Amino acid sequence: MEIETIKELIKAFSEAELTKLSLKCEDFELKLGKEQTIYQTVMTETAPLAPSVQSPAYNNDVVMSEPKMTPAAEVPAKAITSPMVGTFYAASSPKAKPFVEVGSKVKKGDVVCVIEAMKLMNEVEAEIEGEVVEILAANESMVEFGQPLFILK
Repeated sequence: MEIETIKELIKAFSEAELTKLSLKCEDFELKLGKEQTIYQTVMTETAPLAPSVQSPAYNNDVVMSEPKMTPAAEVPAKAITSPMVGTFYAASSPKAKPFVEVGSKVKKGDVVCVIEAMKLMNEVEAEIEGEVVEILAANESMVEFGQPLFILK
């Protein structure tokens, strides 16, 4: 693997919301990891809900930004969400039939879409069963980690 490709992978990883990345190609292996920040909500009798941040013990000078949290009400219970940041593709190729359409029955383990991240195509498999009632991502659009892609009933 070329050094420029490795540098691009490291840069993309540092900008992504991922905490771990492992890549193995032929005789090359790359493992990356980040310190994970834990967000807690503290409630007392006199104070309203206030978020507190537990920062890494080794670096107390870090200024933390507001956490990006998706309210639970926005992610439906029977949703298939994106496991990574990347480009959403509904089919395996531009001329191929989409993996699923509205009305399709999905079983656990069925491939529902492909997400391209750093020139790698990643098949997304359903972790729940049901019927697709809504497709929330447009073909070839950017998706975020945890973003709902499909709603099932």
